[in-house]
Amino acid sequence: MKKLLFISLFSFFSVEIQAQSLYFPPKVGDNWETVSPASLGWCVDKIDSLYNFLEQENTKGFIVLKDGKIVLEKYFGTFTADSSWYWASAGKTITSLLVGQAQEDGLLSVNDTSSKYLGEGWTNCTANNESSIAIRNQLTMTSGLDDEVIDNHCTIDTCLNCIAEAGTRWAYHNAPYTLLEKVLENASGQSINSLTQLKLKSPTGMTGFWFTVDYDNVYFSKARSMARFGLLIQNNGIWEADTLIKDTTYLHQMVNTSQTFNKSYGYLWWLNGKDSYMIPGFQMVIPGSYAPQAPLDMIAGLGKNGQIVSISKQKGLVVVRMGNQPSSPSVEIATIFCNQIWEKLNRVICDASVVEEPKSIIIKLEIIPNPAKNQLCVKVPSNGDFSIEISDVRGKVVMKIENESTIDISALCYGFYFIVLKQNETIFVGKLIKQ
Repeated sequence: MKKLLFISLFSFFSVEIQAQSLYFPPKVGDNWETVSPASLGWCVDKIDSLYNFLEQENTKGFIVLKDGKIVLEKYFGTFTADSSWYWASAGKTITSLLVGQAQEDGLLSVNDTSSKYLGEGWTNCTANNESSIAIRNQLTMTSGLDDEVIDNHCTIDTCLNCIAEAGTRWAYHNAPYTLLEKVLENASGQSINSLTQLKLKSPTGMTGFWFTVDYDNVYFSKARSMARFGLLIQNNGIWEADTLIKDTTYLHQMVNTSQTFNKSYGYLWWLNGKDSYMIPGFQMVIPGSYAPQAPLDMIAGLGKNGQIVSISKQKGLVVVRMGNQPSSPSVEIATIFCNQIWEKLNRVICDASVVEEPKSIIIKLEIIPNPAKNQLCVKVPSNGDFSIEISDVRGKVVMKIENESTIDISALCYGFYFIVLKQNETIFVGKLIKQ
């Protein structure tokens, strides 16, 4: 009993010590304390190489915080500290926190059926299937709705078709996520911008706003506001002495594996250090961490064209990247780009402890023609044996081919399919439309 009490007290005081050691910038104004890379023992001669990489990959803004203080801050081209940019899907992390705060306030429960706030008939599913979809499923990408519709951002009921029972399939689907904001608005009686202002922006000094782009509600802000949000999450939802969310159970669930399919996904957060992961748009499980060059405890919000907010509590780091689509084809997938940034950053930090090589390299597969009716060809990158698997939208493998780049697909039904080519440790992924 005494040992257990000692461990509990040690854990409590460890958290308190960490909280006291973090710096928080003033809520008003541009003042933000900095710390020099040299004073931290970082390899300052590697900074230019990091910045050159970021510029080459169309970065606009980049920030690294150490214990809340700015160590690196760089803007490219005409972009400045006062410029605003979109978070894309990295903004899902804001919604995740707002849902937790709403649950703590008694406005909703993550176990509530989504229909309670969206009304019956918000999908094109049967009544039974629709009623099985809960807020938790929207948070975890397990709604069972078809993500391979023509536009998986479409939130109209006719776009939301059930292909699996809720909770039985992980698929990165934007529409159910976007509708979480309607859940929040209907539960709270406030607009998403008003709610964000009250629960997040005012307590932390963040600026920014939600703006509707087609079906999506996208968050725009300055790079430093993204860094403020990362610092808040680093400190477990506490800004200085102001606890914005006390529900430690929800916070734990938010940044830990949320379902059994994609171990690297929490409540709209990407989780590093797991033994496997899935990537958006594909029903395949890939062994290893998605960012092996990053700290094992790293969590991240990842968005289209490389919008990134990533946090390592163990290292005391928050890393922010805003910009356009990276120029290199190999970094089209956000998880790969996040890993590459950490690889370059490790050299600046002089951290040789993270040396794990990725178990698999993922590259986009070239498929000709696409759409295809009876036959297709895939571009094999190099000589040597390879295997190909074609799966349907549920992830069921419908064809297996060895060492054949021309494939007869005449027996396949019309619709979407995933094609995965494996050669040595490289995985090539592509989507096929069968006409």
